[in-house]
Amino acid sequence: MQYNQLGATGLLVSRLCFGTLTIGPLQRSFSVPDGAKLIRAALELGVNFIDTAEIYECYPYIREALAGFHGDVVIATKTYAYSRAGMEQSIAKCLKELNREYVDIMLLHEQESVHTIKGHWEAVEGMVRAREKGLIRAIGISTHYVAGVRAAASIPELDVIHPIINKFGVGIQDGQTEDMLQAISFSAMMGKGLYGMKCLGGGHLIPQAEEALGFILSVPELAAVAVGMQSLEEIKYNVLRFSGVEPGPGLSEKLSKNRRVLHIEKWCRGCGRCVEKCTAGALEIVEGAVKVDMQRCRLCGYCASVCPEFCIKVI
Repeated sequence: MQYNQLGATGLLVSRLCFGTLTIGPLQRSFSVPDGAKLIRAALELGVNFIDTAEIYECYPYIREALAGFHGDVVIATKTYAYSRAGMEQSIAKCLKELNREYVDIMLLHEQESVHTIKGHWEAVEGMVRAREKGLIRAIGISTHYVAGVRAAASIPELDVIHPIINKFGVGIQDGQTEDMLQAISFSAMMGKGLYGMKCLGGGHLIPQAEEALGFILSVPELAAVAVGMQSLEEIKYNVLRFSGVEPGPGLSEKLSKNRRVLHIEKWCRGCGRCVEKCTAGALEIVEGAVKVDMQRCRLCGYCASVCPEFCIKVI
């Protein structure tokens, strides 16, 4: 496994980052022991970087996976906190549920532009203070916007940027792949640490995984890439690819058939909360129930977090 320095943070991270969204309640909803086993398997194969978020509800999985593990592990998490008090609560929750004295990276979740970041500036100040106290080692943002990447690149308080990037531009909200690549290059020049997300388009590009992974591994500015994995086969496949080893054709063919979709149960009553939550504009109410536009859907599953009837899941 290749390891890279994450910008100027001093953090050495594996090129492959385990994205926990896909194993948690918003998607596959593994039991904690089963989800922890997958994370632990990745750790033992050399993956030392884990990406999560408060909304994912995956802290228990990570805590169990790390029990008895003696290697160095870098954990990145994200929060929607917008005030200093909210940030303090998010940090306290993270540390308590992970049973750690500090978290390596804390990001403001889904930032869109300089206006969004400035609107959450109290939370940024909270992260800065926590970094000074040693509760956080590095701070930054995650974003689906080219404008978000460019904004964060010019803000000296921020260390890390976690942008969406894939060969076909799936999920990029304000531009194309080339626009995002230019913003990533600019951010690297400004000294930011970068690790990508949605290189498989949230699952849309699984049938084209070879091509999609070949592209993402050719972006030199990315220290790492977070990939959601739901099976030991996926972990082994990605460890090989990110280590520069070609997986066998049988494994590649098997995984290419695992395309994911957003499933809406028949008991949806069309309350509209998920429509408000979706920043991709992929959901709408049609004849009293939610319908999904899979061309727009990023398969993040965030809509499921606000469904009062528990009728949304990524499968």
